[in-house]
Amino acid sequence: MSPTDLDARLVALARKSSWFWPALVAVRTLNLPSWCIGAGAVRNLVWDSLHELEASWTSSDIDVAYFDNTDLSAERDASFESRLASMHPQLPWEVTNQAAVHTWFETAFGYPVDPLESLEAAVASWPEYATAVGLTLLPDDTIRVIAPYGLDDLFTMVVRRNPARVSVATYRERVEQKRYHDRWPRVTVIPC
Repeated sequence: MSPTDLDARLVALARKSSWFWPALVAVRTLNLPSWCIGAGAVRNLVWDSLHELEASWTSSDIDVAYFDNTDLSAERDASFESRLASMHPQLPWEVTNQAAVHTWFETAFGYPVDPLESLEAAVASWPEYATAVGLTLLPDDTIRVIAPYGLDDLFTMVVRRNPARVSVATYRERVEQKRYHDRWPRVTVIPC
């Protein structure tokens, strides 16, 4: 399929989803300057569909990424999570200001990283190419796809390390923790 066809297929899945579409609508009400729902939420949406599984967002967070370098506080992320939880308490929200990632990354992963400069740069740094994807609901109800590496790995169900920011050790830990084959037996994991 062409990149345009894959974009359209992803947008169609998001629109017909009983949980992804309402999540997009809810996040849009926060009026964030630059945001998307991405990473594992998008992966789960697509891979569950490709495996003909009933959508099950309960096994992972709905990753809301935004970029605002005017306030890097964790309290702000928590405030947005609280607002989203009040709208859809059944959804497992996780809100992260990508402009602040450099402030906690070393503590979490053992090595420092430079500050990110945009939401698009943040998405491009996410751990696997298949999860380096985000969707934004625009004011006119169109969906913008952010996919710096394309959607091939996502739709062919390939887990491949994105070397932009993720170490080999962290990638290996993620693969072990995620246990992709338990839920999606047709996934191909590229070892490092």
